[in-house]
Parts: sequence; C-alpha cells; structure tokens
Amino acid sequence: MPQFRLAEVARLLGVSDDTVRRWVRAGQLTAFDDTSGRKVVDGAELAAFARAHADEPPDPSRVGRSARNRFVGLVTEVVQDKVMAQVEIQCGPHRVVSLMSSEAVAEMGLKPGSLAVAVVKATQVIVETPTG
Repeated sequence: MPQFRLAEVARLLGVSDDTVRRWVRAGQLTAFDDTSGRKVVDGAELAAFARAHADEPPDPSRVGRSARNRFVGLVTEVVQDKVMAQVEIQCGPHRVVSLMSSEAVAEMGLKPGSLAVAVVKATQVIVETPTG
C-alpha cells in the first residue's frame, strides 16, 4: 500500500502541514516512521480519512453563488441507468431538464414529487434540494 509523507498529505487534502501534524497528535490520522525515518501515513487510511471529511458539506448559508437563475419546482420524471440520469422539473410554466449522475440522483433522493431547485448558469443546470 502506498505511504504518503505529511507534506504530501497536506497537499492532497488542501491543508497546511501544521494541520496534518495536529490531526496526527489528536489521533485522527496515524503516522509512523518509514524506512528513512520520515513520518508517513498509510494510503488506505488517508483515503478513508479524505472520504469521511469530504462528506461534510459546507454551510449553505456561507456559500457564494454566481448563478442568479433559480427555479423552484417539482420533479416530474427521473429516467436513469447505472451511470447517468435525466431529471425533469416543472417550475411553474417552465420545464427544466438536467443531466446528472445516477449517484447524485440517489444521494439527493430525487423522484417524481420531490421539491427541487434548478439553478441555471449559462448552459448548465444544477439541481439542489432544500435542507431542513
């Protein structure tokens, strides 16, 4: 299994070396000495740590958005296969269609009758669901 020096861990996770050292001292990551005596983290542990921390979404009230066109509506149809999905949302008199991964549809729980927001920027449609 690959091993990563603390500086590499910091670059991969987008944090400072000091943050990685704090995580190691706090027991959130396990570091050990490699054959050269440098502190390293096991690649499998690092992958699990990265995934666990990626699941923490940012506070939506603190996220800026450049898209100004937001259409609230109801999901009327979801057509999907193993990889991709087509989601149709009726937003008042407007029908909005978005292509996204089937994984995103499952994570968001999108199905006919779901409340959703179509966020339109240029030629892209991003679908959001309300929290709470």
